Amino acid sequence: MPLSLLHRSFCPANRVGAGIRFVGFVVGCLFGAGSFQAVAEPLPNIVIVYADDMGYGDLAVQNADSKIPTPNLDRLASEGMRFTDAHSSSGICTPSRYALLTGRYHWRKFHGIVNSWGESVFDPQRTTLPEMLKSRGYATACIGKWHLGWDWAALRKPDVQMIGMGRKRTWPADAYDWSQPIPDGPLAHGFDHYFGDDVPNFPPYAWIKDDRVVQPPTVPYVPNPEPDEGSAEGRPGPMVDGWRQDDVMPTLTEHVVQWVDQTAKDDRPFFLYWPWTSPHAPIIPTEAWKGKTNAGPYGDFMAQSDHHLGQLLNALDQHGLTENTLLVFSADNGPEKYAYERIRNHDHRSAGPLRGLKRDIWEGGHRVPMLIRWPGHVQPGTVNDGLISQVDLFATVAAIVGAEVADGTAEDSHDQTAMLRGEASARESVVHNTYENKFAFREGDWVLVDAKTGNHSAVPAWFDEAFGYAKDDSSAALYRLSDDLSQHDNLIDRYPDKADDLRAKLNRTRTHGEVRPLK
Repeated sequence: MPLSLLHRSFCPANRVGAGIRFVGFVVGCLFGAGSFQAVAEPLPNIVIVYADDMGYGDLAVQNADSKIPTPNLDRLASEGMRFTDAHSSSGICTPSRYALLTGRYHWRKFHGIVNSWGESVFDPQRTTLPEMLKSRGYATACIGKWHLGWDWAALRKPDVQMIGMGRKRTWPADAYDWSQPIPDGPLAHGFDHYFGDDVPNFPPYAWIKDDRVVQPPTVPYVPNPEPDEGSAEGRPGPMVDGWRQDDVMPTLTEHVVQWVDQTAKDDRPFFLYWPWTSPHAPIIPTEAWKGKTNAGPYGDFMAQSDHHLGQLLNALDQHGLTENTLLVFSADNGPEKYAYERIRNHDHRSAGPLRGLKRDIWEGGHRVPMLIRWPGHVQPGTVNDGLISQVDLFATVAAIVGAEVADGTAEDSHDQTAMLRGEASARESVVHNTYENKFAFREGDWVLVDAKTGNHSAVPAWFDEAFGYAKDDSSAALYRLSDDLSQHDNLIDRYPDKADDLRAKLNRTRTHGEVRPLK
């Protein structure tokens, strides 16, 4: 029987397992210990909001020292469950998105991002989350940053040459027949509808609706506007004349609200995947949001993004959809390197207490915000300290909607519905990876960084000095996170057997695959 047909009482006195605490006052329990009540419920709507380069410490509800007000994220936390030990598959964009939508670690197939004009990372036979939900009758939409590849070559005219040199080498606007559909994008992998700009700092700088460019790009890219913090990070290529990158998030939000308005009229349950383009560079808050926080332009961009989330929450409220919608908020990886200077300039730590940033296999590269709200099923105001990965969303959602997960599908995904009920995690370990041959392995309180360093990007000397990170010439590192969440004290010389055990389990997982509990 699908989980949607069962209602489990949530009572603090009756919960099972460790790692869960209740915040605030719980009035009482509807049923006795361990009781179930069969309830004929419709399938829930599923919404995943996926931030881009957002740090663990950027949420006010998660960081008492945050300089950024996030009232709508705080509202989600108060109305649902906040996970303190949630992880993306990678420390960069494309791999984490692939893992989220397939329930499979990215490193089983690839490591890097899809670059400009890159092909799809999905194999045709690989079942995606939206495909699974379509099999249960869901309407599906992706609105925002795709960054999983398209077949751009299908639109490319013969005998056209690339222009530019080195990293500025790209295809010109007239290399493509923009009137043609773009194959192998979101519509080819389970989504009924797509709207977005693919990647905010990659060409083509244009809106794509479903599988067609809305307005052909005709001019070369120039940053518009120039960011007030960090770099524009724009890759060269064609752009729609008059394109403004600070219009992207407001336009995506308008489309999200319109889609909810329209879909609310139908009887079908829906799956909305809203991958933000923020707070990824270019850091470009609109004029209305500039100066609204004490954390500089990035803080303003974060606060604006939180406001956009509020617009979605309001749309769900207005249509009476909130009560039957499972809403997940998370992020693809840790904050970008500009977060170091943000500490000095604004005394705001985007990674919170964690070591490392985007790209790193330290905790700050992949331990990400995660909030889940599901009225009537997830106890409001709970904080869960259990281990969970974004790859688990596939099996968890499948259990909720009563879909079978076939062999060879979502191999690394664990059904975490017990966690949503306040019980223990189904996951004992998780693999951390961004780049090839640089892995970390987590089990219980322990994490092995099986590399000479967990860094990828350079760390400023002032940061290491200010926060007590000494030079370490070890070939690997072992940390006990329950005592050392900030990963200061390398214990590998004191516990070599523990390090060997974790390395053996990491190698076994890489070679033989995850052992996923079958329900």
